[in-house]
Amino acid sequence: MSLSDWHKAGWLTPHQQTRVEVRDLLAVADRDLRDSDVAGLSADTQLGLAYNAALQLATAALAASGYRAARDSKHFRTIESLALTIGLDPRNVRKFDAFRKKRNVSDYERAGTTSDGEAAEMKAFARDLRGRVVDWLAQNHGELL
Repeated sequence: MSLSDWHKAGWLTPHQQTRVEVRDLLAVADRDLRDSDVAGLSADTQLGLAYNAALQLATAALAASGYRAARDSKHFRTIESLALTIGLDPRNVRKFDAFRKKRNVSDYERAGTTSDGEAAEMKAFARDLRGRVVDWLAQNHGELL
């Protein structure tokens, strides 16, 4: 499937991206990555901040491609779109989606469900994703940087 197929299915809406929007999304990701390293935060909070950073990066890639995720399953669709925008390997997309589910449990159901290792893994994933998204933007949408 392509992003235009997703649009036809109602999963995406057309979006006119701007340089300011992409810069702001990258800035939010950078802030959340910095904040995830603040001493004394719970592993749940560290994972949540790193997850949000990665989600903003995925949103930036999708916006640069001319779309936004529709309301239903917004985070899921934004994550899944990384395979179609930056060509993220499906294994990494599945890993990111697993972090989405983990974050949902810690945010909405139970505290203390995230290990320090899981938080560290999410932070490493988000940092790697930042590099991939910025490289992709530079190669494909340099005017947005």
